[in-house]
Amino acid sequence: MSIFARTAAALDGLLDEMVAAGELPAGLNRTAVTVEPPRDPSHGDMATNAAMVLAKPAGTNPRALAALIVARLSALPDVESVDIAGPGFINLRLVRSAWEGELAAVHAAGADYGRSATGAGRTVNIEYVSANPTGPMHMGHCRGAVVGDALASLLAFSGYDVTREYYINDAGSQVETLARSVHLRYREALGEDIGEIPEGFYPGDYLVPIGQALAAEFGDTYVAAADSLWLELFRTRAVAAMMDMIRDDLALLGIHHDLFSSEAEMQRSGKVDAAIARLEGMGLIYEGTLEKPKGEADEDWEPVPMVLFRASQFGDDSDRPVKRPNGQYTYFGNDLAYHAEKASRADELIDIWGADHAGTVKRIKAAVAALTGGKARFDVKLVQMVRLLRDGEPVKMSKRSGNFVTLADVVEEVGKDVVRFTMLTRKADAQMDFDFAKVVEASKDNPVFYVQYAHARISSLGRRVKETFPDTLPAPDLSRFGAEELDLIRQLANFPRVVESAALAREPHRIAFYLYDLAASFHGWWNLGNDQPERRVIVAGDGAITAARLHLSAGIGQVIRNGLALMGVAALEEMS
Repeated sequence: MSIFARTAAALDGLLDEMVAAGELPAGLNRTAVTVEPPRDPSHGDMATNAAMVLAKPAGTNPRALAALIVARLSALPDVESVDIAGPGFINLRLVRSAWEGELAAVHAAGADYGRSATGAGRTVNIEYVSANPTGPMHMGHCRGAVVGDALASLLAFSGYDVTREYYINDAGSQVETLARSVHLRYREALGEDIGEIPEGFYPGDYLVPIGQALAAEFGDTYVAAADSLWLELFRTRAVAAMMDMIRDDLALLGIHHDLFSSEAEMQRSGKVDAAIARLEGMGLIYEGTLEKPKGEADEDWEPVPMVLFRASQFGDDSDRPVKRPNGQYTYFGNDLAYHAEKASRADELIDIWGADHAGTVKRIKAAVAALTGGKARFDVKLVQMVRLLRDGEPVKMSKRSGNFVTLADVVEEVGKDVVRFTMLTRKADAQMDFDFAKVVEASKDNPVFYVQYAHARISSLGRRVKETFPDTLPAPDLSRFGAEELDLIRQLANFPRVVESAALAREPHRIAFYLYDLAASFHGWWNLGNDQPERRVIVAGDGAITAARLHLSAGIGQVIRNGLALMGVAALEEMS
């Protein structure tokens, strides 16, 4: 348990004592009570809003209640001083030994420092990437892939039971086009001059090996055959080959899913029919017509009877069609069933979608609410596209034309760690530029370099100390620490809080922000020794302070490793 969690637990115990003493009424809701660092560090080490939150329901004045809380907090062994600020905020300063103890806790927990039981074993299904199986991964998929994977790691570290899932969209018109594109490559492999790839087909060379494999297996059997004889076969083979390629591309980023679910299999299994039937039994399916789309000027538009879901009863802007006039289910109808199936095996659902899918969020949330009675928590994280730049100029991408930058190309050029860290340096719903020159720049302005360089510097200390102190160092004397060292420990102690808040907010980028700030503080502390030899980590002739600063540096290195592990980024031992 971190120092903030311990203080919060102690405060909760004191509030129990106040209830028993009649100083507070029983049954007050304390969920909004927090213990966190004050916005201004000069105010203290920690601050609590307990009096501000509880005063009104307790029928008392915040400052009066704060005075009662302060009287009890002052008696805690780790508390050096407590004061009341403003209308009733409470600021605490802890004794020095409490912070020294937290550094010991970092070392004792090691790779588990920051791990918690916040999720209490709740099952969470995270669906991310889910790119159409029509070609290799490109950078348009990359950000959502990294955000989803880092979020999965973050939640697992925070005590959730996580399933990473990929939904294969293999039942629509795009995969039929893929099959027809592969048929062209099949004929080409048999010696036919297919000329220019027709408009609307997939022209990429990545389909050539699939056509060659089919030609080797079936010869000219399907060259002039009717579509009905080869279309399903070619679709199945093409999707399987694309998914192999996608898995390989994701593996370059260190991403591996636990489960791959097929849209086509959902349809074949009857699960779509079953989900619609459930809604129909609840009186939520009816036959009707939609209003004319706003802004439409088409005079030929006519209302068409369709099977609709009463999505507007669950927060959507209008009711939504689940079946077309020809009897086929809409994409929403299939997606509705898929989410119903996911909700049957998880307490919480999280989807990572591109920002271009923002318009479908309300309808899927409405479907999940209807099918689960509102019991399943369902979050959609929208991820903005990444703009690729090279020498300041945009790099054009077009999947259908085949003129795109693949994820594999980018990983090969700049490395997995650079790609993953960079994708987490901004909030997922904020625009991002990925400049090939800047992401490999060895400067403070490049977060991945700055954090990895901090870890490499720390790693170098183990080698360098042997040169100055060939014999065993004395035990660390933490009483030698000054204000800078204690501030670094306070920053380390924030890591469990950051992990917990990032998990609850579903925002893995907070880990990247924290690591950058920690690296900046470490580099600033390190650089104090540039002009003052006595401020260096390794001080010749002073084994006690050297041991203490090595102990602190090792703790910082441990927290950096823990944070980078959540991001799927390596902690480098050395950098050229």
